[in-house]
Amino acid sequence: MQSRKHLVLALSIGLCACAPVQPWERGNLAKPQMALDPHPLQSSLRGHNYGSREATAGGNAAQGGGCGCY
Repeated sequence: MQSRKHLVLALSIGLCACAPVQPWERGNLAKPQMALDPHPLQSSLRGHNYGSREATAGGNAAQGGGCGCY
């Protein structure tokens, strides 16, 4: 029963965050700075280099390499 209350609370908070966007506001939202990742090509290249250096995949949250660089 407790988890159901948490689910309803999470859904209600999520639905309250939605707002209609007016036509004159869409230009601001279309700017590259508003993207979740404003530089996807650069991020992909950094992820590839990091994975190659560490010989792993994923786990990009930590900073620094095992070799003491970056």
